[in-house]
Parts: sequence; structure tokens; C-alpha cells
Amino acid sequence: MFRQTSRLLSRSIAAASSKSATTRAFSTELPSTVDSTFIESWKKVAPNIDPPQTPSSYMKPRPSIASSIPTKLTVNFVLPYTSELAGKEVDMVIIPATTGQMGVLPGHVPTIAELKPGMMSVHEGTDVKKYFVSSGFAFLHANSVADIIAVEAVPLENIDPSQVQKGLAEFTQKLASATTDLEKAEAQIGVEVHSAMNAALSG
Repeated sequence: MFRQTSRLLSRSIAAASSKSATTRAFSTELPSTVDSTFIESWKKVAPNIDPPQTPSSYMKPRPSIASSIPTKLTVNFVLPYTSELAGKEVDMVIIPATTGQMGVLPGHVPTIAELKPGMMSVHEGTDVKKYFVSSGFAFLHANSVADIIAVEAVPLENIDPSQVQKGLAEFTQKLASATTDLEKAEAQIGVEVHSAMNAALSG
């Protein structure tokens, strides 16, 4: 029985290794195919309605990767209601990822990072622009383009430190006196956000 088990395990390991050895092409690198049989069947059933589109119909080819690392990082920084930076070439961006502060330079490995409340800084030579972001995502592409999407953001110089201290005290008091789970959760969010703002202003 043990011999049979070991043989089965060795076969499954060999099969897995052979699968991992073959590299899969990215979906955007594959040629788009149209299922003509499905289209014909669709037109018979609903001739007045266009056939549904698949995700591959809307996907654009992957951006080309330069043979050498560029000297600048292209940043797109957008909010739901405005675009703060569009195609801005900078030296570095530091973002507040949930895993910690992340420095992004040209040639950064492709990454998707979730943002937490904290300070984001955009470095262009000696000029440093600082923002406080509430949350969002950063998409770092292989062609040295960083797309940063935040739910809310404000330049750091527009934040009033006295209001931050006042808000932190209020939410700390609410957290201490909260009786329901909802009140505790709302107060905890307030404490975390105001603490992050206070840290950004003092740091």
C-alpha cells in the first residue's frame, strides 16, 4: 500500500513539474478568436441583438517593455473626481502600502499594492510633493508606469494639524465609550485615519 502511494505521489509531482516548466502566454498576447458557431447560433435566436462581448474584446495589447530601464517613472495619480497627475515623469514615488512604505523607482517589478491611510510622496529632483491618501490601489507596470488610484487624497500642506489633534481626541473618546460593534468600528477607523494623518504631519 505504501509503495503504491509513493508511486502515485511521484507521478503527480512529475506531472506538476512538467506543467510548471511550460510557460503560459499572457491573455493579451494571445490572438483574439471569434467563435463563429456561437455567433451563428446567437443570430438565429436573437437576430436584432448584438452578440455579447467577452473580456478579451476590450483588452489592449500589453505595453512593450523597454530593453533598458528608463531614467524616469511615469505616474498617473487619479481620484474619483479628478486627476492629480497625468503622465508625470518623476524620479521616485513612495506609497503607503498595507505591507509598509513602498518606494517605486523606474524598472520596478510589476505589482499591485493596496494602499492604507498614509503619506504618499512624489519625488522629482529636489522637489517633493506630499499627499495624504485615505486608501486605494497602486498598479505598477513593467514599462515603468505607475497608476495610483486613491479614494481620497489631499496635499499635506492643506491639512490643519490642530484639527487633526482635535479629531484624534474625539474619536479616541468615542472608541472608549462605544457600546455597539458598529460604534466601535466607526471610532476605530477614525482613530486610525487621524493617527496616520498625525504621523504624516510629524514625519
